[in-house]
Amino acid sequence: MDTVNTRFKLAEATGEAKYIADRHYEGLLEGRFFRSSCSRGVIKAVYVPELPEGYHLFGAKDVPGHNVLPIVEIDWPAFADKEVRYVGQVIFLLVGPVPDVIEQLLQQIKVEYSPLTPAYTIEQSKALIDGAIHSTDNVFDSHALTKGDIDEGFAQAVTIIEETCSTGYQEHIYLETQGVVGYPQDGKVVIEGSMQCPWYVHHCMAVVLGHDHVRAIQCPTGGGFGGKEDYPDVLAGPLAVAVEKLQQPIRIVLERSEDIAFTSKRHPVAFHYRTGIDKHGNIVAMDVTFDVNSGAYLSLSGIVLQRSITTVTNVYDIPNVRVEGHAWATNTVPTGAFRGFGSPQTCFCIETHLNHVAKQLGQDPAAFKQRHFLQSDSTTLTGAKIFGDLVLDQMMARITDLSDYSQKTRSYLDQAPNTATRKGIGMAIFQHGCGFAGDLEDTLVRAKVRLVKEPDGNVYILASNTDIGQGLSLTFCKIVADSLCKPLESVHLATPDTGVVPDSGPTVASRSIVIVGYLLEKAAEKLKSCWVEGEHQELEEVYRKPDYHVWDQNTYQGNAYQVTSYGVNVVEVDVDMATGETQITGAWAVYDIGRAIDAQVFKGQIDGGLVQALGYGSCEKMELTSDGVFAQKTMADYVIPTALDVPSIESDLVDNPYPYGPNGAKGGGELTHNGGAAAFAAAVELAIGKPFSSIPVTPEKVCEALYAENKAVVKVVVIKANEQGSQHEYQGEQDEN
Repeated sequence: MDTVNTRFKLAEATGEAKYIADRHYEGLLEGRFFRSSCSRGVIKAVYVPELPEGYHLFGAKDVPGHNVLPIVEIDWPAFADKEVRYVGQVIFLLVGPVPDVIEQLLQQIKVEYSPLTPAYTIEQSKALIDGAIHSTDNVFDSHALTKGDIDEGFAQAVTIIEETCSTGYQEHIYLETQGVVGYPQDGKVVIEGSMQCPWYVHHCMAVVLGHDHVRAIQCPTGGGFGGKEDYPDVLAGPLAVAVEKLQQPIRIVLERSEDIAFTSKRHPVAFHYRTGIDKHGNIVAMDVTFDVNSGAYLSLSGIVLQRSITTVTNVYDIPNVRVEGHAWATNTVPTGAFRGFGSPQTCFCIETHLNHVAKQLGQDPAAFKQRHFLQSDSTTLTGAKIFGDLVLDQMMARITDLSDYSQKTRSYLDQAPNTATRKGIGMAIFQHGCGFAGDLEDTLVRAKVRLVKEPDGNVYILASNTDIGQGLSLTFCKIVADSLCKPLESVHLATPDTGVVPDSGPTVASRSIVIVGYLLEKAAEKLKSCWVEGEHQELEEVYRKPDYHVWDQNTYQGNAYQVTSYGVNVVEVDVDMATGETQITGAWAVYDIGRAIDAQVFKGQIDGGLVQALGYGSCEKMELTSDGVFAQKTMADYVIPTALDVPSIESDLVDNPYPYGPNGAKGGGELTHNGGAAAFAAAVELAIGKPFSSIPVTPEKVCEALYAENKAVVKVVVIKANEQGSQHEYQGEQDEN
């Protein structure tokens, strides 16, 4: 069987790996999409030029099965037919031998639309101009959750603080753009590509074609960050139709500008907090509402919404909480999977809000937060007992020591006000639930793995999880080799190919190690116990959730995730007070991921995730134009951090083994993105003495804060008992500083 190059990813390191754009297929045709130029409207008429011999156009009428992309809900068509919902939506796939001719023909296709008023923002979506985009109210999904008694909590409050915090779009900027190739083989339609989830692509092809004679194979993949979870379906559905019809190899590879313009992005989110503080300076109530911009179709927004709902209070034990969230339809590119899956947005907003609450109360933010930490005997927001030991206090002590956070904070608060360059330091504490939300690992996925031992003693791992740069090809082999007590060189990882490997679920949600790695460990232990030299042996293992893990999807009560990992980030900055430019001068990170399978491999996740988070917080700006397209179209427009923008990162792991993970490991790949943006924004706040409630904190935003009129970001309501014991309110918008 084909195997991933597990010695280990040498082909990628040396440039020998064959990515989808490097591969040769006999008789290969190229495919290009004709996309909608209208953000919202009804298709009235289509004009298609006469196509030269060898060129073929495919659309909704050519779909033999169902014209849908089965991404959670069945609402996103493979080819737009009667209506379009965003600029860039796929209407046709044009296939032929010469790319330049294809581009010329695409220019000659004309579509006449009956336009409707588009909604690009949540506010416009709520207005329902020209009717709803989706259903009757533009709400794709909504959930609410309550802990304790919110009214009783606010009755104890002497101060109520309100604030809205928000985050914008983020682009993945993986090194390799989206790309797939399809071809017929042995009576099946086969698609190879740059993808995270081969079984997702397999399922998509089966739905669109109306049969299961399909196969999906992952090629070497130049990064994903979630962007190659859902979006490969958008390519694979139309491509499968064309391959089945023509019975020839066809390739679709997006240009970088096309990839930036039309692929899924991180969800913009706005959180509104109403937080009650008692006379002792403790949070006694928190009422939270938030809105998620889903774009034109639901895609994965419901799962992002659930993660945001169930983790809205982050690592804090707030006794009385009410939270309600909505995912809204807009006429923009559908937002989808992105590393952290809602956690970076939730973390930035709650960490920023609590910073501001602490400062309004005259307290140190780090100490204020630590006083509200969950403890091992706490009850979670969703009513579950904490499983295992929480080591948040230990993590705080470690990162404070590594970064000298306390001393630097005192020093920077006392720095001269008219210094040309001012220093700041900020901290963020955060978590990430590992695996699918609730009990979906048990009720939906039911991951399966297989080990195959050949007579020569070599062992092959059959699992559908993919290495997209995170080192899975090494860590999976180490888990099995260690459990078997066999040399690492004798263990091999099969290429994720749905014709060969069982469905162990997607490479998402920080589940590969804690869920699939644990199955591999159990399978290897069983194989070791029945090992017979010189014989072929096979052994399967299927997921079974731990007994303690209980979840009710209707009430949102129980363990929101099987297990949770934790992190603390500290970021130090210099801010040029004339230009607003920031330079990151220090970054520190401490994590509880149980016990690392390979600390060096995870160091790569720490550095990469933190840099990506710092870009999210500082410079990665995506803005919609009045036409509903992104102003940032190239890597010259969309700015990401370079090696010159980030200092060396000092990091450490706190050992806290998890009994249902391989060698005690939990997940951590997404965790490393969750806190950096919040820590960066807090550092800039301390440096300039002005608050920020949204990211990215760009030089322009810093200058606006410094030189524009002060704009309040926090509303404070002070409730005081008068001499007769009655209460009155003082309302006023106050600048935080």
